[in-house]
Amino acid sequence: MTVMQTRTEAAGPPSPDGQDHYTISEVAAHTGLSAYTLRWYERIGLMPHIDRSHTGQRRYRNRDLDWLAFVGKLRLTGMPVADMVRYAELVREGQHTFPDRQELLEQTRRDVRGRIAELQDTLAVLDYKIDTYAAARGVSETP
Repeated sequence: MTVMQTRTEAAGPPSPDGQDHYTISEVAAHTGLSAYTLRWYERIGLMPHIDRSHTGQRRYRNRDLDWLAFVGKLRLTGMPVADMVRYAELVREGQHTFPDRQELLEQTRRDVRGRIAELQDTLAVLDYKIDTYAAARGVSETP
């Protein structure tokens, strides 16, 4: 998956101010993630190498924002952090890992579809209960 495919598929927010380098505080403000979380993502290998300024300050690029948008989507799926890190490792290893990446994402899709089915069943129960209470209130309010 290329960076452009990641941006398109993740449908992340546009890059702030159209520039291509950001401080950690700018990225935190843009993504809603804390600076601590961004540093942790880097420490555990979830983020690719982050460039540094000559003073050692992190300099995030648009490709990093794209990656963070994709990671955000993976988080929403409920994918375990260990699997996200594994996926990031596979991306860094190159194109020969496409089959492994595909399988990891397909398993996540199966899990998401299962959760959606459970939520649909739960929603049906809630709708039934709400309709029951609405009908009971209608009966009790009739003189």
